[in-house]
Amino acid sequence: MTNLFNYIDRPSPVHRMTGAAKLVCLLLWSFGAMSSFDPRFLFALFVLAVVLFKISKIKVKDISFMLWFTFVFCMLNNLLIYLFSPQHGTEIYGTAHEILHIAGRYNITQEQLLYHLNVILKYLATIPIVLLFVTTTDPSEFAASLNRIGVSYKISYAVALALRYIPDIQREYHDITLSLQARGVELSKKASLVNRLKSASQTLIPLILSSMDRIEIISNAMELRSFGKNKKRTWYRHRAFSAWDYGAMILGLVILLVSVALAAFVNHGRYYNPFV
Repeated sequence: MTNLFNYIDRPSPVHRMTGAAKLVCLLLWSFGAMSSFDPRFLFALFVLAVVLFKISKIKVKDISFMLWFTFVFCMLNNLLIYLFSPQHGTEIYGTAHEILHIAGRYNITQEQLLYHLNVILKYLATIPIVLLFVTTTDPSEFAASLNRIGVSYKISYAVALALRYIPDIQREYHDITLSLQARGVELSKKASLVNRLKSASQTLIPLILSSMDRIEIISNAMELRSFGKNKKRTWYRHRAFSAWDYGAMILGLVILLVSVALAAFVNHGRYYNPFV
């Protein structure tokens, strides 16, 4: 079964960090990466993300589906950017070094290629960290960490339930598709893409019904246990911050400060411009 946003338990320093610390690092890292258009900085973040994946012992095959999905989405995004705004790079950098003229306003310039490179590097710098956060964060521990830093335990528990429900939906969808195939519904690669999409649509109704039934069971169980009656609650998976947590949050803060410093003092703006 394809892994999609599942927690993968591995003995690594990244897994031993608390969920709240990883969330803070994710936010600081994302703000730093998305606010900068310096390819040197973004490439450095990508290399650092690869190193963190190596440390976490998460393998490529564990997240292969999401990597392929991200790759397709990134290429489609770049294609649409060029189709609708082929001169966006020249407008940003203020110069035009043409490499190839295609037709009309469509041409290939060094400025446009640099802009597309920045877009690709943004994906490479942020998506691995998002996947690392999801695959190394236990939902129950994450909820306890959120509550520890001041988030309401009701919201924390809702987040934990959402994260824990994703693999349940995957398993339910997998079971439904196997049941349909046993009844003669073709969902393999032997059928055409259109027929496979039509057949896959038959899984939606049983998947929705089973999900509603599961939601009712969980809500009844929580109500019977008087969930939400008290202002506070204890957590079985609660853990205090460790040196790894503080070190990771400092690293995230450094990344954000470097991004701000590049924009303010080095590049004099968000964009690194080698053409002036």
